[in-house]
Amino acid sequence: MGSTEALTEIRLGAEHIPGCVALSAEARWNQTADDWRTMLALGEGFGLADPGGTLVATSLALPFPSGGFGWISMVLVTESRRRQGLATRLMESAMRSLAAQNLTAILDATPAGREVYRLLGFQDTWGIDRMQCLAAPVLAPAPHRSVRPMVDADWPAVCALDARGFAADRSALLAALRTRLPAAALVSESGGRIEGFLLGRDGRIANQLGPCVADGAQTAIALLAAALENVPAPVFLDMPAPHGALRAWLEACGFSVQRPYTRMLLNRSQPYNDVTRLFAIAGPELG
Repeated sequence: MGSTEALTEIRLGAEHIPGCVALSAEARWNQTADDWRTMLALGEGFGLADPGGTLVATSLALPFPSGGFGWISMVLVTESRRRQGLATRLMESAMRSLAAQNLTAILDATPAGREVYRLLGFQDTWGIDRMQCLAAPVLAPAPHRSVRPMVDADWPAVCALDARGFAADRSALLAALRTRLPAAALVSESGGRIEGFLLGRDGRIANQLGPCVADGAQTAIALLAAALENVPAPVFLDMPAPHGALRAWLEACGFSVQRPYTRMLLNRSQPYNDVTRLFAIAGPELG
């Protein structure tokens, strides 16, 4: 086990993606090279490399300046280097990056991470449950809504609906996700108005559904039912815990809770995001 002084802090770029993927795979996380490529294109990545150039730890700051906040994620440390303060060191690098832009830091914490982040000044808002279905779901009855594939003409309305729920413009992120899992790129329309949308992406372990932003649970369930007819298992979905009706429907389809998260904000307990419209987040690494 080497000393922390032998490590060099670096700014992550495209050339570091293989090392980033290796770290997330070691942690048994779901990210692919495409995920890392998107995050590094839209945000700022930090890493620690050993004298041989091997990446041993990472963190990421993903700014959403129109909302006044940014995400911290991908805090990873290789197993042989844990408990040496590396995660806190790179967390602080990400926090400084967002603070320099006058953005409030947000993250989605695991139960173990939550205790660490509380010591850094992060406060709880609402919970998130990672729902998983490892075998083909048996779809429970779903509300009738007009659900169809997303087309280019829908894009302005999709981005506007998302901005109301997420509380910031993240159209660049949505554009990066739109082509990742075409069977999940859906909208619900009524009277010529987009009432909800769903996107998804392929993952290293499972297909991930989300974000899903909708005017109500019935619309969200209709979108997810349409996607699950064509998206193969295993499937992950990160659902804000307050949505009891959606949880009940997912459980009826064969989903179960894999793990909880807590959405936390630095020095703030009032959330920016409108949880009543967010039925599936993009993922704890994306918001």
